[in-house]
Amino acid sequence: MTDQAVDTDGAQLSGHAAPEGHFLGRTRELKELRADIERAGLDTISGRKAPRARVLLIAGRPGSGRTALAEELVRQVADRYRDGVLRARLAEPDGTPVPVERAARELLAALGVTAPAGAGQDDLSALLRETLAQRRVLLLLDDATGAEQVDALLPDSPQCLLVAVSSGPLTGIADVRPCTLGGLDTKSALDLLTRYTGSVRITVDPRSAEGLVEGLQGQPAALTLAGCWLAARPQAAVADLARQLHAESDEGSPLSRMFGLAHAALPAPAARTLRLLSLAPAGLADPHTASALAGCSVGAARTTLDDLTALGLLRAVDSPLPQYEIPGCLHPLLRAAAQTHDRPAELQLARARMLERTVRLLQSCRAITETDSPQAREKLQGMPPALRFPTPRAAADWLSVRRPALLASARLAVADGELDTLARRLMSQLVRAMVAHVGTQAAAPDLYGVHQLVLDVAERRGLPREKAAALLNLADVDARTGRTPEALSRYRAALDAGREANDPYAIGRAMESVGGAHLELGDFERAADWFGRALAQRLARDERPDAARLYGRIATAHTYAGRYGEAQRAWRAAAAGHRKNGDVAAQARALSELARVQEYAGRPEESLRTCQEAVEWARRAEDTRLQAAVQLRLADTLERLGDPAAARLHRGEAERILEEEPADGATGPEQPEHAANTCEIRSASAEG
Repeated sequence: MTDQAVDTDGAQLSGHAAPEGHFLGRTRELKELRADIERAGLDTISGRKAPRARVLLIAGRPGSGRTALAEELVRQVADRYRDGVLRARLAEPDGTPVPVERAARELLAALGVTAPAGAGQDDLSALLRETLAQRRVLLLLDDATGAEQVDALLPDSPQCLLVAVSSGPLTGIADVRPCTLGGLDTKSALDLLTRYTGSVRITVDPRSAEGLVEGLQGQPAALTLAGCWLAARPQAAVADLARQLHAESDEGSPLSRMFGLAHAALPAPAARTLRLLSLAPAGLADPHTASALAGCSVGAARTTLDDLTALGLLRAVDSPLPQYEIPGCLHPLLRAAAQTHDRPAELQLARARMLERTVRLLQSCRAITETDSPQAREKLQGMPPALRFPTPRAAADWLSVRRPALLASARLAVADGELDTLARRLMSQLVRAMVAHVGTQAAAPDLYGVHQLVLDVAERRGLPREKAAALLNLADVDARTGRTPEALSRYRAALDAGREANDPYAIGRAMESVGGAHLELGDFERAADWFGRALAQRLARDERPDAARLYGRIATAHTYAGRYGEAQRAWRAAAAGHRKNGDVAAQARALSELARVQEYAGRPEESLRTCQEAVEWARRAEDTRLQAAVQLRLADTLERLGDPAAARLHRGEAERILEEEPADGATGPEQPEHAANTCEIRSASAEG
């Protein structure tokens, strides 16, 4: 988390530069950092062109104002970097390193580049470097936990600048420019206190004020808490706080001792809420999160959050919806206080309440989009008013604002291991809400991570049905993004899990998908074999529409393999199946494909008759765009048969139809049978 205690504008959004005039001190450090940007590196001195971006390191303890200094540096030099400033945080609130692939994906998204869902660290790092190769950007990496993280995100372009914020050195990165922070100088520290207390209490007792600064070792975060403590007590003198701080145990850092005083002075309900906020995913809380954790009303939680913000214990996020951030330097102190004052069972119950509230909000978020469903409307009306969204747009805004916290909720729920039922429900509702508001394709990168979490839970709990569903979902994304061998491996694993669960849907889907992967890899014989296995299962279960579709997939594999006789038989079976099912449009498409294969087989007259039959069935289906597509195929066949006049008539008819129809109608006859397996993402849920 960020440590921006030097910036006293408490409502600042972390990761955004502090407004000019709000930053105090660090004049020497800023001067040195700016000089380091221009200073020649080792490569330049040796006469070689610098191969990578310059790296500056700002190192210091949490609470030293290291992020604020980095942001001030960024503010001062940002105009040199025409392509803007990128920011990424490389540690979770509890100090866990953020995976490089997640950080790289967020940076690419900020650049407007959509990275393939499920891509690995190396691919994403390479794509980020490629994207930055011709750009001049300033990259700020906050809370870096090691050199490996920074190196993986370091641009190869020497015209870029990377500013890293860390607790210690970044050994392993060449020519790093370190700047190690201590406390603020006395004047800047007193100015910081004055911003909260006003000048009178400082000037009437300067020695006590200087003693307080010395006792807090000039640490900006501790001074901010001290200033807020005094601001909340207009009658208290600086000496009063200095005496209380002196009476505290000498153990711990100045920040931990000042936090202890601030926490002890809170009313019991507010202190408990503050401690429980250490459970907030991604260190981000909104009134609903606080309400669920503390077991109070949403209104009371909002009041408490505002009070804690005024005391410097939280930071209000600049957001369209009320949202608050726990300062990174305070997070370990909150967690330690919770472990001291609250029983483990209470913390677990609070976490369960929070996840349950999140599940219900996600249900409401999705239900508001299902205006045509009486069941959804009834379910929505049964929810408490505080959990309802007034409009679909309001629900979408909430989902967008809370996205980082929601994804973090899923990760934390899975990592907990004790709340797997809630975790599964949460991930199921998260998938459904994101698909409803964002769409499967746009949400695919986030959904890929969620499905991996589902897989983790399913394997840990021995749930083969949910394991099969997660593997199918992950494999579908792999297949769509060109990772066909990986998709094939997962489809086979899904088949094994489906058989273990005796889940006919998963078995059939996996068999067909294995065939689709072999088709993509050019192994047409195996593709036809696996499609045949899936067909046998569909026929045994009397699933006629799927059986008719699978005849078409078998025909496609035979066509690619040049086995035109087998392909014609399969397309005839597909057409017959669609006719029995009453799907006239699908029958017309199958006949159109049969005509194509007949032409490949050197039987143009048969192809012409089949095309004419397909046109007639397309007319009966009242699918004008399909009719136009078949007319065009018929025109091509007539031209090859030496009848250009008839070909022109059919082509003109097709063009007339296309001109009259909107562009969003049905696609041509080839797409349904030749398309790769693109079944919708199926969310694995506890409810089944």
